[in-house]
Amino acid sequence: MQAIVTRRSILAGGTGALLAGCMGSHGNRQAQALNPIGFERFTPDFDARIDTSQAGRLLASGYQWAEGPAWDARRQTLYFTDVPANRAYRWSETGGASVFLDPSGAQEAAEGFREPGANGLLLSRDGRLTICNHGERAVQAMDLTTGRRETLASRFEGKRFNSPNDVIEAADGTLFFTDPPYGLAGLDASPLKEMAANGVYRLSPDGTLSRIVEDMTFPNGVALSLDEKALFISQSDPSASIVRKLDLRAGARPHTWFDATPYRQGHAGLPDGMAMAANGDLFLAGPGGVLVIDREGVCHGRIATGRATANCAFGEDGHTLFITAQDRLLAVRTKVSASRTASA
Repeated sequence: MQAIVTRRSILAGGTGALLAGCMGSHGNRQAQALNPIGFERFTPDFDARIDTSQAGRLLASGYQWAEGPAWDARRQTLYFTDVPANRAYRWSETGGASVFLDPSGAQEAAEGFREPGANGLLLSRDGRLTICNHGERAVQAMDLTTGRRETLASRFEGKRFNSPNDVIEAADGTLFFTDPPYGLAGLDASPLKEMAANGVYRLSPDGTLSRIVEDMTFPNGVALSLDEKALFISQSDPSASIVRKLDLRAGARPHTWFDATPYRQGHAGLPDGMAMAANGDLFLAGPGGVLVIDREGVCHGRIATGRATANCAFGEDGHTLFITAQDRLLAVRTKVSASRTASA
């Protein structure tokens, strides 16, 4: 059988790197299972951001590639996805984890798709769940009461998206989302790929769709600055493991804001999903866990999961950071709180 490069193999950095990451600071896999989260301090200010006195929690496990955490304050529920398994789950303190959507993405098996499920999720201001649907190659909104889905965007300039990945919403309802080819077998070489670019898009409340970035190889996570004047975009590329910052004024071009390359050494994973805190700190999921980066681009430490980590989102009272780390759903308590535009 011909080997197929998947998003998981790219982001995890290969099995050897994954095992090395798991064995790293915890000594062995048994210790990792008992202590699912560790803390690596790069500066003393890390302890002002993370409550290191409380151990991290393993909430659920057994997934192929957990992604897309989104907190529903009204229902006190976290939604998250298992992209290759084509399922979405819900978790609550009282009920634990259970299947929420099956299938979550493509309603029928489709040839040419490697990861057919939903990926990034977001609780929008109108109360609906915004879904980045790989298998349908669309951004959708789902009524959580009826289960009815509405397609918000599936094409740009007449061409189908690759596989929408992650999404964030501004205060006025504008959506920003990424469209790498991770859902397609063969990625950029897929015969199903219609887009020349792996783009970043803006969908205005009036339905106007525009591509605002088209020169990134694998755009992935997105987060808005506190003033919503800038967009942060992670790039999951082994040769350019960066976070770019885009001034949202007309005509501006993104620039490299943070380089994650030094933090990949000895750790599996690449820059992925992000969450913004109310103090301007950016929580970047990726190599070995979640990097905690201040608004000046200084990384103060890592919430270490011992594995490639896909995404994170604030929830509960705003001080719990939920983390999707490969096969696991984890949680850690923080001393900072969620921003109004915390990423999904």
